Amino acid sequence: MPEIHQETSREPLPGLPSIRTIRANDIVDSLAKGLRDFQAYPAYGLFFGGIYTLGGLLSLAAALVWDLAYLVYPLAAGFVLIGPFVAVGLYEISRRHERNEPINWRAILGVVFAQSGKEISWMAFVTLFIFMVWMYQVRLLIALFFGLHGLPSGDFPAILFSTPEGLAFLAVGHAIGAVLAVLVFSITVVSFPLLLDRPIDVVTAMITSVKSVVNNPIPMIGWALVVTLLIVVASLPAFLGFLVVLPVLGHTTWHLYRKIVV
Repeated sequence: MPEIHQETSREPLPGLPSIRTIRANDIVDSLAKGLRDFQAYPAYGLFFGGIYTLGGLLSLAAALVWDLAYLVYPLAAGFVLIGPFVAVGLYEISRRHERNEPINWRAILGVVFAQSGKEISWMAFVTLFIFMVWMYQVRLLIALFFGLHGLPSGDFPAILFSTPEGLAFLAVGHAIGAVLAVLVFSITVVSFPLLLDRPIDVVTAMITSVKSVVNNPIPMIGWALVVTLLIVVASLPAFLGFLVVLPVLGHTTWHLYRKIVV
């Protein structure tokens, strides 16, 4: 007899939303819906993507102006951590589109500005704190491997890739970065849209997000790899790829949240 797939959900802890079991095709379907949402409302997507892109370019420009060129790569890698917060407006667009509610600039921006002082702002603080930890550990590793004077501005690419200290710095730095990336992904993958959608606290949202990863390891690993690939591609042309990638990921995150959280 053919096997019948029945949607299941994990038994939640008291006060926690229930978590569904998803499959790889749910990731694909969410990505397709996210792309359709962007195509339906491109002006909004380009607006939020433009804000994120501009912020990234200004951060990199500041590092170069202050003669901190060796921080450009870690700064670019860490800046993606605040992407989920910038995408709050995109979650609201997908939410309204799903419920056939009116979508206009006043409504969307009103929801975005209304998050000040709410639980989402605390979630944003958590991601910003992890971003700061990432940047401080980069400076610490530079001091440990290259001394208190740091890297020479003009020679640092050659030093990084042609010396034992440089290669060790890259290895340790990427290992720490991977740990922080997994942490951020786990606590944010559904927490931002969940906080926008329901009146719950930030701790509950983070626990729910982590449970969604633990209960669906294979699909979530696949989604994390897709996100990483898109971020790398978007970052290569001076962050300009985020004009499209950020809105697509933002809309997709909403639909993935709706599939995972009951």
